[in-house]
Amino acid sequence: MGMTIQNRNGTFYLRRRVPRRYRGVEPREVVLLSLRTDSRKEAGRRYGELWGRLTREWELLLRGGAEDERERLHAAQGLAISRGYDWLFAEDVAKLPLKDIVDRVHDSLGADGKIDAVKGRAFLGAIARPKLLVSECLNTFFELTQDEAAQKSQNQRRVWSNTFKRAVGVFIEVNGDIPAEALEREHMLRMRAHLWGRIKSDEIKRTTANSQLKFFGTVMRRVDKALGFGLDRELLTGWTFQGAVDGERKSFSTDWIVKTLVESDALDGLNAEARAIVRVMVNTGMRPSEVVGLVASDIRLDDPVPHLDISPRFEGDQVRSLKTRNARRVLPLVGVSLHAMQGFPRGFRRYYDKSASLSATVNKYLRDRGLMESEKHTLYGLRHSFEDRLLTEGVDERLRRDFLGHNLGRERYGEGGDLEFRRKQLERVAL
Repeated sequence: MGMTIQNRNGTFYLRRRVPRRYRGVEPREVVLLSLRTDSRKEAGRRYGELWGRLTREWELLLRGGAEDERERLHAAQGLAISRGYDWLFAEDVAKLPLKDIVDRVHDSLGADGKIDAVKGRAFLGAIARPKLLVSECLNTFFELTQDEAAQKSQNQRRVWSNTFKRAVGVFIEVNGDIPAEALEREHMLRMRAHLWGRIKSDEIKRTTANSQLKFFGTVMRRVDKALGFGLDRELLTGWTFQGAVDGERKSFSTDWIVKTLVESDALDGLNAEARAIVRVMVNTGMRPSEVVGLVASDIRLDDPVPHLDISPRFEGDQVRSLKTRNARRVLPLVGVSLHAMQGFPRGFRRYYDKSASLSATVNKYLRDRGLMESEKHTLYGLRHSFEDRLLTEGVDERLRRDFLGHNLGRERYGEGGDLEFRRKQLERVAL
């Protein structure tokens, strides 16, 4: 029996035979359910939604009978949510109003009138809290954040995942791979003491140590929220080191930029893509990762005002996320940056999604040839130089923050001027 919509006394119904795959979890051979509409068109739409919900629930019921403890828990959580319930363990269900408990018990009954084991786990929370090792929490964390990872490029995913792997790795190195539910203050003290030792020996900076403490906490809190193994979340706060300061990125002087990057042939020994990327940064203040992430659709050279559209991409094989939501912006191209971009209208294939490789190449090239303005300067300093020039020329704060992709600190009103207006503002600082 295929898709069937029946009209009964002016109301449409879904009627369909239960697939053989689900006979073990659905006692009915044929389901007949009201679509609650007298519109044929609306009935067709609701049919798809209702059948999709039924098959998802049947799949969850099948998974609920798995041998793996975590698989059963995931299935129970999914089934509860699909029925409109909050997922709760049994002790929390017992605290609900009587009517809510009765509803959950009713939905937990099987065809024989007794509590069904799978449904009981879903609606009554009749399942033991999971026992996970810390290393397993990391794997579960990555499972829970697949949607977030899917919005990142391949290189962004690698960098993002490694931050969490390193943090969990440090904890395990110091404390061993303990059960997550056994986490105590003593374990966090050991991790902090280990990191402090590395700080004192100049192996890492305080900011790095604080990041590892933060990312470890993120993993454990996220997994506990999903699986509920009873973590005392207060254990994960208050461990960071005071006095942590981000590494200062020095701004290049305008004279140095003009003499070294714009007017001289000092960059001729650098490969063409790297040379162009450096010059694109000069008048846009873009992050290296933003420039190497450009694709043809972001580059609008034929528009009346040539510009770059820096936006996240969520589909296709060139997915990209941005550092913050404020990083989404449109940048008119002017001066040497426009000229450089005209040479690469489809982006930078050699360095696509490889900002670390680009930065290493450019920094090494400049240092090896004695061209870097000082030992403390790096490629990223071009972004700060761009900001300094905007400030010196008195460009409005709203525009400065828009150009750099920074948070304004207040609500944005209006568009901040059209592209032509914005181009004129950038021409004031263009090299």
